[in-house]
Amino acid sequence: MTITHKHVDEIFEYDGSQINPSWAFQEFGIYGSSIVTWIGPVNITPDNLKDFADVGLEIKSNYMVNFICEFFDQQPTNMRVAYLRQRLLVMIFREILTEKEISTRREGDDIFVDGRKLSISIASVSLSSAKIHFALNLEDKGTPDDVDTIGLYDIKVDGRQVFNEDNLLELINDTVSRFTDELETIENDISKTKVLG
Repeated sequence: MTITHKHVDEIFEYDGSQINPSWAFQEFGIYGSSIVTWIGPVNITPDNLKDFADVGLEIKSNYMVNFICEFFDQQPTNMRVAYLRQRLLVMIFREILTEKEISTRREGDDIFVDGRKLSISIASVSLSSAKIHFALNLEDKGTPDDVDTIGLYDIKVDGRQVFNEDNLLELINDTVSRFTDELETIENDISKTKVLG
């Protein structure tokens, strides 16, 4: 499976509409499966909520790294596969944090550092594709008052700030590269595995 990654330098808001099918094609002319990343605020409007458990809740942040993944390889689309890929992406990012000696806790698709929520995520499907939104706070600003949050720029190891504007794009590219490599490895394993008779 070929997956195109595009990082958008422009800062713009994630309002939930970007998880609609074929957004990457409509906005950037990207054909096929893709991952679009960018930095910007998150403020999901009620009409764009996809998780029934989030109805009535505020999902917002002033400054986040956003990942929008879209896959066209499952026809008909499969919600279970979408959620498995979402969890894989979350776990890969958590693996990167562990390599940087950052202690984390995972609850489903949420990552916590020092007991504070770092990420948000959702998976969904349409008739044509499966989509994932995964986003990480950069700063603990503009988040809901009833949620104790943390940003990547707030994390320190031995008193040293781990992430900053200078290494953020490297972190984004590393996450995307590991995720796409994992998906491609799965496809390769499928193609070379003898089916039991």
